[in-house]
Amino acid sequence: MEIWINPACSKCRSALTLLDAEGADYTVRKYLEDVPSAAEIRDVLERLGLEPWDITRTGEAEAKELGVKEWGREPGDRERWIEALSAHPKLIQRPIVTADDGSAVVGRSEEAVRDALGRGQAFRSPRTLVMRCSPGRSPERR
Repeated sequence: MEIWINPACSKCRSALTLLDAEGADYTVRKYLEDVPSAAEIRDVLERLGLEPWDITRTGEAEAKELGVKEWGREPGDRERWIEALSAHPKLIQRPIVTADDGSAVVGRSEEAVRDALGRGQAFRSPRTLVMRCSPGRSPERR
């Protein structure tokens, strides 16, 4: 499982908190630093079952500068959108959670993140609390 996040985003932080609380085994991708290629965006779109305009943050200043609201939304327009998302990753809706079964979700809600968790997710083993006690000493936590 991988989650694409912007650390400044409250929805991303909430998704991480939920994944941690559920003991999920996942990898974090800070997609503004580790920018996805056009091929990776195509792959995640296929996994999401969405089109690039469906995951574009059209209210961002960069989107307004590019005029994306005016762009076509037909199959022939798809590559233009994908290239824009790769060139301007801030336009990618977040967080995106890729599930272990090959699917993905845009995790803007707790329900969506839980949906990804239920798709064949592997979980970390619970942490073990080890108590050591020497004669005459208090237990030590490790």
